[in-house]
Amino acid sequence: MHFIGMLAFVMPIPMSYESGLTALSLLVAILVTGGGFYVIARRSASPLHLALGGIFMGLGIAAMHYTGMAAMRGHADLGYDRLFVALSLVIAIGAATAALWLSFRTTDPWQKLAAAVVMGLAISGMHYTGMRAAIFTADDPVHATQVHASLDQTSLALAIAGITFVILAFASIASVAEQRRAEEALRQARADLARVNRVTTMAELTASLAHEVNQPISAGVTNAYACLHWLTGDTPNLEEARAAATRMVKDVARAAEIISHIRASFRKGARQRELLDVNEVIREMIVLLRVELARYSISVRPELAADLPKVMGDRVQLQQVMMNLVSNSIDAMKDLDGSRELAIKSERAENGHLMVSVSDTGVGLPQQADQIFNAFFTTKLQGTGMGLSISRSIVEAHSGRLWAADNPPRGASFHLTLPAKVAAQE
Repeated sequence: MHFIGMLAFVMPIPMSYESGLTALSLLVAILVTGGGFYVIARRSASPLHLALGGIFMGLGIAAMHYTGMAAMRGHADLGYDRLFVALSLVIAIGAATAALWLSFRTTDPWQKLAAAVVMGLAISGMHYTGMRAAIFTADDPVHATQVHASLDQTSLALAIAGITFVILAFASIASVAEQRRAEEALRQARADLARVNRVTTMAELTASLAHEVNQPISAGVTNAYACLHWLTGDTPNLEEARAAATRMVKDVARAAEIISHIRASFRKGARQRELLDVNEVIREMIVLLRVELARYSISVRPELAADLPKVMGDRVQLQQVMMNLVSNSIDAMKDLDGSRELAIKSERAENGHLMVSVSDTGVGLPQQADQIFNAFFTTKLQGTGMGLSISRSIVEAHSGRLWAADNPPRGASFHLTLPAKVAAQE
């Protein structure tokens, strides 16, 4: 801008520029303003870094101007008015700081345009104030002037303008190419993230399906063995065999229900909710798991409050929660000596909620008790780490809570609350 603006400055004597200082003025401007961009872009745009960047930028503009002025050659002495020199520095630094603040505080294109305008005002304001500070004194008559300089004023201005447009063109091309490269990298990153999400979702779904279906299948296998036992005895007990076969049919039907509910979770539309008796759900789970309870000599003590209000929920999902909690209690007690007791309690809670507690005399909570509801966290050798995570998700989907606590002197307790007669969140 300086050398083009100097074309508007008319002198009664011919003027040109010394090539060394002219090149130096460009180099100083590039280095100092580059330092300003480095300071403000390297860290977050704090007030200190903003001020330092503005100072570097303003000094770069001023250095280019006054070095360019020193490159002028003609039969005239050049001096400056100190007041206007100081004012030109203030304009350069102040306007440059404002431009940087506008540029780095947002990505809004209109604000970026405003920053460009302010930066242009910083350069032109400094230039013309600096020119106002310049004092030229001719030292020879005009007709006797013979200037020996290497660069004509008009040629220099046109050359710099041409070079500037070429640089802008290359910068624009590079910017477009970089933008396309960034867009391609972003598209690839999104594709990779989507692929990872799909793999993770499939892993969670597989683990969930394996965990939930394993329980009724295991119960079905147990009942099948029981049926065979009653049929292959010396005196076949058809009544017990029939009862075992009936339980086996129920186990298989429950596995099918679980798979159907998992499939339904991927379809649009509301899930099937109904008014449920929590005590009835608890009794169903005790019946379904009575063979496992009897195998490990676990005594069950149900403490179910009468006249409890019903809850709005999904029967199969709440059965899953109760089965998970009871099965975990069985696993926690089956290898221990001494009494093995399972207490299942239902009662009214605060704020119109019901609370169900499942307490055992097993090994208790692990040291990482705060992680037991995390997906894939397990302390069992053959565990999937999905049961409690799924249970908490189901309870929270029913607008309830599920948490764990110690059961002194031995064992653990799991408590869940559900709102009475309130539609659960979808």
